[in-house]
Amino acid sequence: MTDHATRVIVLDVVGLQPDHVTEATAPNLTGVLEGVNALKPPFPALTVPVQTTLTTGQSPGEHGDVSSGEYDRETDEAAFWERDRADRHRLWETARTAGTTTGALFFQHLIGTDADIAVTPSPIEDEDNNLLEMDCWTNPDDLYETLRAEYGHFPLHRYWGPAADEHSSRWILDAASEAIDRVDPDLLWVYVPHLDYAGLRHGPGEELQAAVSTIDDCLGEFLDVLRASKRWNETVVNVVSEYGFHDVDTPVFPNRALRENGLLAVTDDGKGTAVDVPNSAAFAMVDHQVAHVYVDDRSPAVRRTLESLDGVETVLGKVGQAERNIDHPNTGDFVLVAEPDAWFQYYWWDDPEDAPPYATDMDIHAKPGFDPCELFGGTEGLVSLDPTKVGGSHGRSDVYGVYGLGGPMAPETSADGVVDARAVAPTITELLGITDSIPMSFSHPPVTECE
Repeated sequence: MTDHATRVIVLDVVGLQPDHVTEATAPNLTGVLEGVNALKPPFPALTVPVQTTLTTGQSPGEHGDVSSGEYDRETDEAAFWERDRADRHRLWETARTAGTTTGALFFQHLIGTDADIAVTPSPIEDEDNNLLEMDCWTNPDDLYETLRAEYGHFPLHRYWGPAADEHSSRWILDAASEAIDRVDPDLLWVYVPHLDYAGLRHGPGEELQAAVSTIDDCLGEFLDVLRASKRWNETVVNVVSEYGFHDVDTPVFPNRALRENGLLAVTDDGKGTAVDVPNSAAFAMVDHQVAHVYVDDRSPAVRRTLESLDGVETVLGKVGQAERNIDHPNTGDFVLVAEPDAWFQYYWWDDPEDAPPYATDMDIHAKPGFDPCELFGGTEGLVSLDPTKVGGSHGRSDVYGVYGLGGPMAPETSADGVVDARAVAPTITELLGITDSIPMSFSHPPVTECE
């Protein structure tokens, strides 16, 4: 037997917090893990920045994913969930240079990855973003046909939106079981989204605790598949969480404030208003408890306007951004950080009649900011325009996730207390014994001691 694992499974149970992993709440996780450490996410603690940090071992200031959206300064457009991964090579891509077989399921920006097995939603839509047919991009190409025949179409409406629940996570874990059966990669990353829904809807209370028990049951079924597989004795299971949740009750509207002060311009086509970014002094691309503000040469007026907003804890300029490892060309001229009980909504209107058509629709790519109101049904459309319904948020990086190791080949760790998110990628390469064989450099040491 080798002195390192030959198979590493990474379960990204987003929203899982250290106090969730108890025998009463999560018996299947506690049954496989040797212990759990708190995991400190990078700033900002948002989906894409954290995922890229976990899979590259770099901070957002290094890898450039500073939000789940991206603002293009040349076209004056903000787009969410559509960024090309470009030269951001994640561990399931770089590990293949060492002969490691890899897989990744439902992480962001997977289309085009060369992982040996991959699945990510890619629905077929018309020019108005209406769903024509559910589909997934997969590697190999025929994998979705197999998954659809066995488990039905991926339940996209249960993955996000008012009907989001555990059914999407269960389908993803079934796909992970298929990945084990079909390829059995040496490294398999699996994104498990269920806790995000309860955390955003209700905050870190009883509903989230109940959701932990629900997803633990789903994870237990997948862990049974692993235990029954031929390589179980060669396996380390990593359980990681991207962030925890704050209770929130204060939505903040930076674009509305900019408009009221003559710093943000809009157009109106009779169907609702739209931001006229080229003619605006500033525009805020919001993402939960963080907002990137892009400005012209009237930045002192912009800063004064933003600093006066209730719910804004701080406005980061370049010095503050460097202190938080987010200084990158993609970062806004200012970065807003919300108070613990506040979060940012992208709205620039007061009257619902002025809202653009996509505001009440499930249209995540059209909205120039993240919209948790999509988790609630609306009265004027599919989704709500009432931001007071949102009960939880994240992004400040001061509520920790978890990191735990388990399985037959799990080593003792040197971690004591809090694990830096940048330590996850180098820990996995140490577990697989490939650190010296891949073209990656890490700025943080691993948490393991492999002998």
